[in-house]
Amino acid sequence: MLAEMKERTGKQFTPQVFIGDEYVGGYAEFLLADARGEIDKKLGRAPREKAPVDAEIFDVIIIGGGPAGLTAAVYSARKNLRTAIITDELGGQPRWTLGVENYMGFQYITGPELMEKFEEQAGQYQLEVITEEMVSRIENEESGKIVTTRSGRNFHCRAVIIASGKRSRLLNIPGESEYAGRGVSYCATCDAPVFAGQPVMVVGGGNSALQAALELSAICPSVELVSLTDLTGDEILADKALAAKGINMNLRWRPVEIKGNGTEVESVVIVAAADGEGGEDSSRGSGAGTGRKELAVKGVFVEIGLNPNSSFAVDLLRLNKDGEIVVDCECRTGVKGIFAAGDVTQVRDKQIIVAAGEGAKAALSAYDFLMSSR
Repeated sequence: MLAEMKERTGKQFTPQVFIGDEYVGGYAEFLLADARGEIDKKLGRAPREKAPVDAEIFDVIIIGGGPAGLTAAVYSARKNLRTAIITDELGGQPRWTLGVENYMGFQYITGPELMEKFEEQAGQYQLEVITEEMVSRIENEESGKIVTTRSGRNFHCRAVIIASGKRSRLLNIPGESEYAGRGVSYCATCDAPVFAGQPVMVVGGGNSALQAALELSAICPSVELVSLTDLTGDEILADKALAAKGINMNLRWRPVEIKGNGTEVESVVIVAAADGEGGEDSSRGSGAGTGRKELAVKGVFVEIGLNPNSSFAVDLLRLNKDGEIVVDCECRTGVKGIFAAGDVTQVRDKQIIVAAGEGAKAALSAYDFLMSSR
């Protein structure tokens, strides 16, 4: 089926959705078509009626359904606050994480399994969960807040918690957009099986890059790890990657072009980082070099970090130079009644357990704000 899928579309990412012989798209395209009612039409069934929630006034609206958002929802619901979650997809970034070994209570659990437990716990409370929606703006009115989605729906509330997380950062080099979905991937957990038995590259030197390289090394004959700096991930992951068979370190190198035959990736050109660009010498890795080389690979997994999903708040809240929402120790943004938590904020460590804790703090701060406003 995998071979048939690749032959029919010329694309290598998974999943791909077909209705009969008609290609719908990937997961994101499917969600968008479903939100518009197009899937119902293609299947010949009556469109689903949306729940009439738009006119309701919520105590708290939480933007985002990852660790911070789901934890905030549980804490809000336990305070008997009328709570809604607006998100394009429940689970957030951990949905694409293979293994989690540092979340208390679990020696090892996959990201999807952990987020299923989050969702199960949140499901015990009376929450309005609005999925397949993305927020486009927040209006701060004297009478409350108005949260508007890209589909044009308006939701009214007294307080907002922004827990919208981050999205994958791009390389912005020739060939990247051309081969996105045809060899260039931003999710090793999603797309690794497509490249079994083929040489691949992972770009990045942090935890996500190291995890991707380890995952791929189990099914691929060679993994070229390319990092502008020495390894910056947790020492335990770095040691595993350095010891793993088949992972070749290209430290203080950077990709400058992705080449292919028009259908799939064939190689990546990398160059040595300029003097001082790659950082100081480190004992955590080897492979620094000079010059330029071209590596033959069939897949490129980009794991160079994330950008905050904060564009809808740029005109309302204070952001730092990285686009993260600036909050104080109580998750307050500086605009009364608007709070933020998790990876979308400037809080230093981007970890599941940190995001969950910040979500709890944000909900408690929102509760205190609402009680003082009555």
